[in-house]
Amino acid sequence: MIVHTVTSGQRLLDVARLLAADLRVQVVFTHGPDVFGNGVAGLLERIGGVVVPWHLAVRHHFDLVVSAAYGGIEEVHGPLIIVPHGAGYNKRVSRRLGGGAMASRGTYGLSAQELIRDGMVIPTAVALAHDVELGRLAQSCPEATPIAHIIGDPCHDRLVTSMPERPAYRRALGVGDDRELVVVTSTWGQRSLFGQRAQLLRAMAARLPKERYRVAALLHPNVWFGHGVWQIRAWLADCVRDGLALIPPEADWRGALVAADHIVGDHGSLAVYGAVTDASIMLFGDARDDVDPESAMGLLSAAAPRLRLGRSLACQLRDAAASDHPGRSAGVVARLTSAPGMFDENMFRLMYRVLRLQPPPSVRRAEAVPPPFLTDSSVPA
Repeated sequence: MIVHTVTSGQRLLDVARLLAADLRVQVVFTHGPDVFGNGVAGLLERIGGVVVPWHLAVRHHFDLVVSAAYGGIEEVHGPLIIVPHGAGYNKRVSRRLGGGAMASRGTYGLSAQELIRDGMVIPTAVALAHDVELGRLAQSCPEATPIAHIIGDPCHDRLVTSMPERPAYRRALGVGDDRELVVVTSTWGQRSLFGQRAQLLRAMAARLPKERYRVAALLHPNVWFGHGVWQIRAWLADCVRDGLALIPPEADWRGALVAADHIVGDHGSLAVYGAVTDASIMLFGDARDDVDPESAMGLLSAAAPRLRLGRSLACQLRDAAASDHPGRSAGVVARLTSAPGMFDENMFRLMYRVLRLQPPPSVRRAEAVPPPFLTDSSVPA
């Protein structure tokens, strides 16, 4: 398992668990090269996996390699499966041509820039969440279509499985039946909610009536590890003192989405996954040019109401809940995966086919995620 970032590592743990009961298979981890690699060592230490240093991992041949990112993938030896690390493939990025010229923007993960090196397709298999992505892949990197497989989405499946545990997740976040939980999610980068309006967390914690609302923050791991855990906790210490529930990057974010009554997000994957739950969704900002319009995020960006900074936050939450309807969420979820409930079985079969092993008779099914927990409110001296 090539773990480039905490985000990709969290996705790979959903894959690694499918191999956990097979005594024939030894799973090892390596820290792949990535500018947002801070935090990976701590993640691998927490799970207790065997870690092979990158400089050694690229010298050995493996029977199977799985990655949820692209840095250094041409250096590994062994059949490689690429899986997405977010809600499908939804981000559009600029591509560079020779001489520094810029080409048209492509969808990250589906373009030749990620999948081809020196004219050769690097992966053995590319896992897709939805059959629509196969058509997008055919446009951006047709050489990779023969190795594409519709696998599904593990987070969708685990969110669905976790829905009956909603009362337990709400208790873990200190939310009683008489209060509504507002989960504020942010991806990373200058155009993210946190990048553009971090003070929104302070405003929501201070202005929403505490007898009715509990506000929780879910920040992308790149925010935590790009700035540093100490820095994020220092910046938000006064918000936490004012009642903000700050969920650390090592906690499972999916339980917080299941617990939410309202989700305020941006163009990151967590807002998309919120559509799987019963929460109303409101988006901040407009980064639609950063999103593939054919993706689940593209559909959500086109349909969800926008947060207006000049209006009452409580009124906007009530309006978003009142205007929410099952059809809007259903369309987003339908674009999120075309194999609902099937990720574990499909990924299991693909890995054993690549391994050339007879698979065990039973497949581990999607399990409810563990309850979320909060960061320590104190700032380390």
